Amino acid sequence: MFNLISRSNYSIKNDLLSGLTVALALVPEAVAFAFVAGVDPMVGLYAAFFVGLLTATIGGRPGMISGATGAMAVVMVGLVAEHGAQYLFAAVVLTGILQILAGVFKLGMFIRMVPYPVMLGFVNGLAIVIFLAQLGQFEVVNQLGEKQWMSGEMLYWMIGMVALTMAIIHFLPKITKAIPASLAAILIVSGLVIWLDAPIPNVIDFVRGESGNPDATLAAGLPSFSIPQVPMTLETLSIIFPYALILAAIGLIESLLTLSLIDEMTETRGQGNRECIGQGSANFVCGFFGAMGGCAMIGQSMININAGGRGRLSGITAALSLLFFILVGSSLIEQIPLAALVGVMFMVVLGTFEWASINMINKVPKSDAIVIILVSGVTVLADLAIAVVVGVIVSALVFAWKQAKNIYAKKSVNENGSKIYLMHGPLFFGSIQNFQDIFSPQTDPEDIIVDFAQARVYDHSAIEALDTLAERYQRRGKTLHYRHLSPECKQLLKNAGDLVEVNVIEDPDYHVADSKLA
Repeated sequence: MFNLISRSNYSIKNDLLSGLTVALALVPEAVAFAFVAGVDPMVGLYAAFFVGLLTATIGGRPGMISGATGAMAVVMVGLVAEHGAQYLFAAVVLTGILQILAGVFKLGMFIRMVPYPVMLGFVNGLAIVIFLAQLGQFEVVNQLGEKQWMSGEMLYWMIGMVALTMAIIHFLPKITKAIPASLAAILIVSGLVIWLDAPIPNVIDFVRGESGNPDATLAAGLPSFSIPQVPMTLETLSIIFPYALILAAIGLIESLLTLSLIDEMTETRGQGNRECIGQGSANFVCGFFGAMGGCAMIGQSMININAGGRGRLSGITAALSLLFFILVGSSLIEQIPLAALVGVMFMVVLGTFEWASINMINKVPKSDAIVIILVSGVTVLADLAIAVVVGVIVSALVFAWKQAKNIYAKKSVNENGSKIYLMHGPLFFGSIQNFQDIFSPQTDPEDIIVDFAQARVYDHSAIEALDTLAERYQRRGKTLHYRHLSPECKQLLKNAGDLVEVNVIEDPDYHVADSKLA
């Protein structure tokens, strides 16, 4: 369970350095998401530590980074505003329990059913969301406490330092890979800004601007254990359960999709069900230590993978480094210019967005192109989880519509005068009407055989269609035989009764697919 090495090309140095890079990028993200949820910045930083550490240790995807996320923070804000932070911590505990149950009952395998166009839309939409989130760093708080866009010298310095950060990340790997380019860029730009006394905001300016407290700091002690101070009643459960259910779903969808993306990038296979348990355990612990919980972070995960982080040690290093910054090095972290972190995230955006999908729009089926655009749009305008659900539903409906047209029958008459319908294609809820239109009970002979050797009955709606067809022939005093049906189908054909022709040798026995790898 605690294997720190994920592949043969694993490097302890790469994991340590990439983890340190990720930790630096986690600070403003965790603080920002805490403000989104309406809680203290330390609630977000503690969440980044606990979720990052536990998922890296016992989760199902080495190299993936987890922490406080905006997708979950948006859901939390309503609960915090109406009932307070203690109810949030209780909801996070329940979220963890639900996610652990999802892993125990092996629901993680269903992420493999997400169509590729949905994955493309998810990735592109998330890249746009990350980009738009960085634009907020170009705002400053004026003397009236209002936010306004940068202008003049500050704006020029900000743009210049962002560009320098991006240039270092792009060109440094061509010279040397001894140090992750993102970490080098942060260190170089930070030193340059401090040396030149450039008039651009840093991390502590961001914290104080968001909190409205001119004396705010990132310095803090170790998180302490405490049971959420809420009444242990059914009323409390009725308040937190809807939030916990949504948080659990959003967290698992985002985490499992990020897992699939990293699988593709690293050509390895993560374990979805184990990741569910890891995410759930992390959120369960968060609720007892005053943290807001979280899930996988695609932006930080991309930073880690691109910096060479492949093993569990990278995520563990990121979490422990973040805790070290909170306890000891907060004064140094507070001086990191936002321009350096924005530049890192802009490079993540460029690397995350599937630029090839733009050229694919005119080459793939129109339905797939629509799904890509739809999921991207819903991701930006609404929520990642909603976007994925919408994309899967639309893809499923398109697939059902196409498959519904594929059912047909070859008709013939045997030597006994019986009419044979040799069926081809799938029989399910979408193809029922086409199936029924194939038959002509009024004009067919007295004996009819419907052969499913080249077809497959998929669902209960199809069983009802077979029942209905049997009744249509019965009312006219004609004999109907079904051949090559699975035993499950024959058991459910109650109205067909003796009309089901049993062929033990040729009738297939279908088995439900299972996934032990998930």
